[in-house]
Amino acid sequence: MIRIALVDDHPLFRHGLKMLLAMCPDFEVVADAASGEEFLGLLATAHPDVVFMDYSMPGMNGAQTTARALALYPDMKVITLSMFGDAVYYSEMVDSGAKGFMLKDSGFDEVVEAVETVYGGGSYFSASLLASLSQSIRSVPDTAANTESRQPRPQTIADHDQLSEREIEILVGICQGLSTQEIADKLFISKRTVDKHRANILEKSGCKNTASLVVYAIKNHLVQV
Repeated sequence: MIRIALVDDHPLFRHGLKMLLAMCPDFEVVADAASGEEFLGLLATAHPDVVFMDYSMPGMNGAQTTARALALYPDMKVITLSMFGDAVYYSEMVDSGAKGFMLKDSGFDEVVEAVETVYGGGSYFSASLLASLSQSIRSVPDTAANTESRQPRPQTIADHDQLSEREIEILVGICQGLSTQEIADKLFISKRTVDKHRANILEKSGCKNTASLVVYAIKNHLVQV
């Protein structure tokens, strides 16, 4: 049984999602809250495995709530609920520890998939959200544009894992939704070389799919949204 909490300041949406989740025999909604402060007050007794977290709430926002909750219960998984146009907040949510991202108008099949994916240790982006997000992703320059004040890219987990500059270029292309052939054409290398680099990226990052790579790239400041 997967224990689920809902945090959203819109009662109609929250109660509707609660009713849908109650129809799944493997899920149990153990808490629902209208604010981050209310949710943090429920944590000690609710002990959810997975949390659906809205970003825009009165008082403490979703990123702040997520960071404080995960500081207390680091094994808890957080799925961000968003609307189209909310991509500006994704970096904050990734930095705070969120593992899933889905639109509020997603189908229930996606809700189930998101819960099962993050509960199993993976990262989740709904397909429509990932397609939309890929259009706004851009790479982070290695140095500032002003040659007199160039600063190296800040230390990141990716640096620690020794991703090469070529691997970072390919990772950015993957996050932008480019195909293997499109990445190969853009970088003037073969598809086979792209596949080899992608395998190296997956091994070094510990990621298993494109959604995980996007979260990894955002968290390590290799791309901007």
